[in-house]
Amino acid sequence: MAAGMCSLLLLSLLLLCIVGSCKLCHASWNKNYCYDDELCPGAVDHDTRGGPVAGKLNVHLVPHTHDDVGWLKTVDQYYVGSNNSIQVAAVQYVLDSVILALQEDPNRKFIYVEQAFFQRWWREQSKHKRKIVKRLVKAGQLEFINGGWCMHDEASTHYVDMVDQTTLGHRYIKKQFNTVPRIGWQIDPFGHSAIQAYLLGAEVGFDAVFFARADYQDIAKRRIDRTMEFVWQGSRTLGSTAQILGGVLSHHYTPPDGFRFDIQSREPPIQDDLLLYDINVQEHVDLFVKLAVEQGKEFRTNHIMWTMGDDFAYENANTWFKQIDKLIHYVNKDGRVNAFYSTPSIYVDANHAQNVSWPLKIDDFFPYADCPHCYWTGYFTSRPALKRYVARQLEFLIGKGKVGLTTDSLEEAMAILQHHDGVSGTEKQHVADDYAKRLALGAAEAEELVGSVLPILLSSKLEARHRKESSSEIKIVPSVSSSYRSQSLQEVSYFSVNTETLLKVQQCSLLNISYCPPTEADIVSGKSLVVVAYNSLGWAREELIRIPVTNSILEVKDSKGNIVSSQLIPISSGAKKVRNIYISDGSQNKHPIFWLAFHASVPPFGYNSYFVTTSMANIPNQASKSVVEKLNTNDTVVLKSHDLTLSLSRSNGQLMHFENRRTKTNASIQQSYCWYNASDGNTSEGKYQASGAYIFRPNTSTCFPVGDPDSYAPSTIIRGTLVDEIHQEISPWIFQVVRLVKTSEHVEVEFVVGPIPIDDELGKELVTRLYTNISNVGEFYTDSNGRDFLKRVRNYRSDWNLNVTEPIAGNYYPVNLGIYLKDNEKEFSLLVDRALGGSSLIDGELEVMLHRRLLHDDGRGVAEALNESICISNGEPCQGLMVQGQLCVNIDPVGNAARWRRTQGQKIYSPLQLAFTVIPETDHSTVITPEFSSVIAGYELPPNIVIITLQELDDNNLLLRFAHIYEANEDAELSEVATINLENLFAHRKIDKVSELSLSANQLRSKMNTLKWKLESGFQMVENPVRGAPIQDGQFSIEIAPMEIRTLRIKFKNDE
Repeated sequence: MAAGMCSLLLLSLLLLCIVGSCKLCHASWNKNYCYDDELCPGAVDHDTRGGPVAGKLNVHLVPHTHDDVGWLKTVDQYYVGSNNSIQVAAVQYVLDSVILALQEDPNRKFIYVEQAFFQRWWREQSKHKRKIVKRLVKAGQLEFINGGWCMHDEASTHYVDMVDQTTLGHRYIKKQFNTVPRIGWQIDPFGHSAIQAYLLGAEVGFDAVFFARADYQDIAKRRIDRTMEFVWQGSRTLGSTAQILGGVLSHHYTPPDGFRFDIQSREPPIQDDLLLYDINVQEHVDLFVKLAVEQGKEFRTNHIMWTMGDDFAYENANTWFKQIDKLIHYVNKDGRVNAFYSTPSIYVDANHAQNVSWPLKIDDFFPYADCPHCYWTGYFTSRPALKRYVARQLEFLIGKGKVGLTTDSLEEAMAILQHHDGVSGTEKQHVADDYAKRLALGAAEAEELVGSVLPILLSSKLEARHRKESSSEIKIVPSVSSSYRSQSLQEVSYFSVNTETLLKVQQCSLLNISYCPPTEADIVSGKSLVVVAYNSLGWAREELIRIPVTNSILEVKDSKGNIVSSQLIPISSGAKKVRNIYISDGSQNKHPIFWLAFHASVPPFGYNSYFVTTSMANIPNQASKSVVEKLNTNDTVVLKSHDLTLSLSRSNGQLMHFENRRTKTNASIQQSYCWYNASDGNTSEGKYQASGAYIFRPNTSTCFPVGDPDSYAPSTIIRGTLVDEIHQEISPWIFQVVRLVKTSEHVEVEFVVGPIPIDDELGKELVTRLYTNISNVGEFYTDSNGRDFLKRVRNYRSDWNLNVTEPIAGNYYPVNLGIYLKDNEKEFSLLVDRALGGSSLIDGELEVMLHRRLLHDDGRGVAEALNESICISNGEPCQGLMVQGQLCVNIDPVGNAARWRRTQGQKIYSPLQLAFTVIPETDHSTVITPEFSSVIAGYELPPNIVIITLQELDDNNLLLRFAHIYEANEDAELSEVATINLENLFAHRKIDKVSELSLSANQLRSKMNTLKWKLESGFQMVENPVRGAPIQDGQFSIEIAPMEIRTLRIKFKNDE
């Protein structure tokens, strides 16, 4: 049969050739081939031109890739494409492929975000390839969106770190392409902060910010109300002066189902070759129109956006672009809707041109849930040790390259860690290890740099600025890497110093676990341990310093030879336990016996030196020994500072009462530890949803107490001249020190928790609760990225009627600075030393989650239980991670608490930095400059202003950022405009010119021309927000209004 049909076909063709043209015969024989320049049979010349069309629904197709800067693989593995057994992803090939594809068609467009990857790729490219890329950027085919080093998290990040990583990325884009990003693109973070809207949005110069993740109940209502896009005023203080268009993406950040064209996609591509089978053009067009029209009903204009991409998409760019080409061609040929290549900038401009009114959104988008039992509030606390590592402060630094060292690796490591799967704690363990390694290497480099510059300062005298350098003199520029939270005003000065006799200075990066080799060494007779305390704030500070020592007969003197009162405090059992586990240099059996505590007075933006020596026994000047006693009666224990009285139970050491005699504040107060049983997902409701790295889901609302207060191990009370403490062992895995410094009006609670036991095969989420008699009627306040405080209401959302399905997890919020509650008389505040999750679940109570150890994955992609362990190399079995930290607690009259929260919060964020050296006791001449301040003598910043960035730029100018740390009406005196005379900050330099820049320092503030958005009638705006006056030419003073951050570029006059 087959042979007969073949013969019949050949005969037919032969007859066709006889009666027809030879050309027709040739075409019939070769219908699938093409030998000339004409369009071949079956081929289509796809028309990809296009743009907005009035009167039609316009679908903006935005090709993009979302490239995590670490998650399942490390940042380097993602870039090069290694470790593909975990995930097939190689960003270098994404960029290679996209650049080639864009060159094939000038109508194609692509957006890119993560500069951590792009800059790796850029430095590998030839000059020819760089020219091509610059041409694509200039033509608008390649557009940088967001433009930070990463797409930062918005819950566990501090606003300074968010600014720093954004500035780093924007700096490269400006330098390489002379362009500035216009749009925020936070498509994957797990909730969105008010700070992102007004600070990292409007103040950066963005016209809009888009994201994909919002609460499932919120999105459902927004689709109905057509409020998927809105004017977002994140700051109640700055109001409309810092507003931005916000938008929730309709289909996450992927295309709608049916239009995912990745090479690994299971969805059919568009097949339009008429010479092949399975033609499906019309099916795709009909589906496209249907979905577009449905989406159009959720939005306010005739413009909608489709995100054509996904995680690590476009590794083979043609699999996307060829299909989008076809889509545009056939949809526009159909004519029912209009489709074209676009970018978010084009989309925003098109929406703005419609001149419609928009609804108002205030505050933030926390907490986020994607199903009834799926609240993404666990990551607020996940990996608490890593979160604290980010919060560490380390160094004061010299200018770039002046001693051959830089902090570039530290700056990049900090920027990478702000990624939304970095500091959030939602990465695989090996990736968390990689983040920590990068921080450690960067920190070591910074410590080496500190060890190079500090001896110069200590061993030199300030001389004339115009003196020429000799071979033994070094020109130094104290400066600050904005990435590591430390400031020292930039002073270019000549210090006469013999570099061959410089002191050797050391730092103690593990001082937090009572380990500091230079202070633990025997301070032999005839030697002095020099303790240098550096203050990175613009205010003079007097604070208690504590260093571990092995000698009990010591005395402390200041740089003028005056005796400084000091106290020896026994090291707690919890601190010893941590040290034993984490220090493996053989020093476990040589524990320091005491903390040596003394008060240090340090000038603004400067340092002071203190000298510790051995002392004669039983003389008045030596450090006083603490009085130690066990608590074993039922009497009340009273600890007193100058103004504060703290009452505790003598039987178990628990807090009972708080009294501030100065403010006449009294309140009962209690504390407890308890743990939530993490769900394993084996439940009737929300089946298979376990608690994990992202999601907090307790099995029940019960928080199980840790130990019985009546059976606690006997507590130890420590009394002394400077500080009183209660040392408590709550359980074998929870230790606590309640500390009251004599000059303080707040209580410090130092905790050591872990390893969390899992022998019972139950995952545990540990919290501490503090109870008062304050009636807050369900209201409490948490900070937004360490800046504004936002009001929270238990079991309530302002944007929709909340269906309460998780009464615990659904009321948790991120805490970076603090959390407080209040009634008509008192405010109860708790400050933290790292990002944590917190809430007020019953009136009068605050709780924060301190640590999590889980046994199940929560099904959100990381595919790994959050079970952090430490493995010692000596053959000991691995054990769960231990975490040490500190909380600060205070109760104030209403209206007085903000000052304590803001001031103490800055001190926690920017602690005094310590460095150590040893000199002959009788010869202090080697420390020529024991005390130093960069500012004019007697000057300090106003108490409502901090400097958050002070960094030497590549052009030798100075980048300087001031932040006002109070909101409007937060404090009766300090919520006011402050004026700074810049010349007071530079004792040895003369300012030539001051220019104000955008927040990310990539454009002049005066050139920022962001789009203005019209609000719907009836929406309330902040009335008359106050802003500081613009800087005039030749003016060296600046006004800073509440919640403002002002970014300056300062040019100094040349030395003569």
